Amino acid sequence: MFPTLAITFLAFFLRIFNLSTPKGLVFDEIYYVDGARDYLKHGVEVTNGAAEFVVHPPVGKWLIAAGIKLFGDHEFGWRIAVAIAGTLTVYLTARIAKRIFHENHWATLAALLMALDGLNLVMSRTALLDIFLTLFVLLSVNSWLKGNYLSFAVYLGLAMGSKWSALYFILVFLLLEYILNRNLIRVIRVGFTSIGVYILSWFGWFASSLGWDRDAKSNPIFSLIYYHKEMLGFHTSLTENHSYQANPWSWIVMGRPTSFFYESPKGCGTKSCAQEVLALGTPILWWIGAIALIFLIGINLHNFAMREVELSSLIPFLGILAGYIPWFFFQERTVFTFYAIVFQPFLILAIVLLAKIAYEYDERLKNLILVTVIVVAINFIYFYPIFTGVSTSYDEWYSRMWWSSWI
Repeated sequence: MFPTLAITFLAFFLRIFNLSTPKGLVFDEIYYVDGARDYLKHGVEVTNGAAEFVVHPPVGKWLIAAGIKLFGDHEFGWRIAVAIAGTLTVYLTARIAKRIFHENHWATLAALLMALDGLNLVMSRTALLDIFLTLFVLLSVNSWLKGNYLSFAVYLGLAMGSKWSALYFILVFLLLEYILNRNLIRVIRVGFTSIGVYILSWFGWFASSLGWDRDAKSNPIFSLIYYHKEMLGFHTSLTENHSYQANPWSWIVMGRPTSFFYESPKGCGTKSCAQEVLALGTPILWWIGAIALIFLIGINLHNFAMREVELSSLIPFLGILAGYIPWFFFQERTVFTFYAIVFQPFLILAIVLLAKIAYEYDERLKNLILVTVIVVAINFIYFYPIFTGVSTSYDEWYSRMWWSSWI
């Protein structure tokens, strides 16, 4: 496990190094950091002292608030919670890899590929909610693999309390639990426990008279249900055009990554400078992931036909299924490529599975796997400036815009 821990510490360093860059709030940090500040003062989000309608549950914003409370109301304080969460996703993906592949070297490979992904790095350095969703999903899957159903339920509830898209993971993994173990009572118990945890995550709303729709109905629970109907209405009707919206078909190849920040600063040593944070997965890694996904689908179709259950292929497949496929049913909704972060660890597991199959087929392919990892690492280093907002010359920035859709 030492190599995995070493890679995890490297990942943490990459996430906290120069974490205060860019300066100021970027992209949707303007909403979530503002909400975190309100939580520290009022327990709920407010506007000019009055109740504010918000469309995401509170867990992620409470974690951002904890970072502000501990480290201060500045860039580092805003982002330290996501940096820690992102680091933990690296470690947890390795732990899951160890449980389903049963060998430490595959866990090490999973950790290394996680640490070398640009999308995970960007989402671990920007105070948004999605990395918390990813963290709790991984914690829940790891708990399920260990047979710890209480923590499985708690983490599912916290995932739902970070972003509603966790609902797909809850449905998929509860169905898996029932199919494998035929224990309906356990499934119901886990389901209700996760719902209970989710409701408890709204404790600030229950405790404050400033909560939106707090007194809309005869009791707080009915008021919360009414509030959720309004939130659902917002999410299902969000069709406003955005310059960086991206159809889910393009996510797997990083067809239209989201630019979180762009400026043309001075002082890079040339006449024209560029500074950007682009939520781009390490391109070569994701393109390999697209190939691995094709193999993963084939393997699971074969296993399904043979009525075989292999967690080494089923867990990555179900993670991608829950985190990716539902978005194809919202073709009119405004969505972004960085939503892919929640299934990114499972795509990494798919790549590791492909490497494992190749190695077991012919051990001489070990050198090909090693060369591939080195190429991915070089690709990551090359794109590092636009993952972290390093100021470069405009020409250096433009040379990294491999596709016109990345601009």
